[in-house]
Amino acid sequence: MDRRQFVIRSLAAAAGAVLYRHPSHAAAPLSADQIPGSVPEASIQTAHFPEGFLWGTATASYQVEGAWNEDGKGESIWDRFTHTPGKVRGGVTGDVACDQYHLYPQDIALAKRLNQKSQRFSISWPRIQPAGTGAPNMKGIDHYSRFVDALLEAGIRHWCTMYHWDLPQALEDRGGWPNRDLANYFADYAGILAKHLGDRIRSGHPLTCLGLSLSWAMLRVPFRLAGTTSAIS
Repeated sequence: MDRRQFVIRSLAAAAGAVLYRHPSHAAAPLSADQIPGSVPEASIQTAHFPEGFLWGTATASYQVEGAWNEDGKGESIWDRFTHTPGKVRGGVTGDVACDQYHLYPQDIALAKRLNQKSQRFSISWPRIQPAGTGAPNMKGIDHYSRFVDALLEAGIRHWCTMYHWDLPQALEDRGGWPNRDLANYFADYAGILAKHLGDRIRSGHPLTCLGLSLSWAMLRVPFRLAGTTSAIS
């Protein structure tokens, strides 16, 4: 397979969710040399993204923001993990990362120059509620308000994720996601975002990788087997 074929097949795989629902593809018989579960060659040659498909970029707060302890932000589970000796090879952290917290105007200007029309970003829960509960940190609110305004001004449609794996460490210390009280804490956090940013943020989702989040939480919940309480972590 040459480079051109690789690109074509990769694009076809990305569009697979659309293709396999199409009756003409679902009913197509397998050829002798076709791998079961693969996209037929004829479908690859005619593959296209649907009308209105949005191309864009995606970031996550811990991966790009930096400013891990500035303007009242609380410690996240990623801060604790990467600051613990021996957890990350070379001791690298996201303390600075891409420094988007300070450089977001330049980042958004660059995205506009690249003709990006949409961007998915996440909000750091401990930047909004340093301890995971209680009154919001208005410096954190103001940062995301300016960030969203800058995206709108650049003509970039934003998609907001409220949680991307950076739980406030204070809530992890209370048991993390297996603690059923976290549902109410998260609802309070979501209400704060709706109050201060809901007039501009219209698209998004609450959790990233929901399946992984639930699986991880379930693996950490104690379970009872043959009269013995155990836990997997």
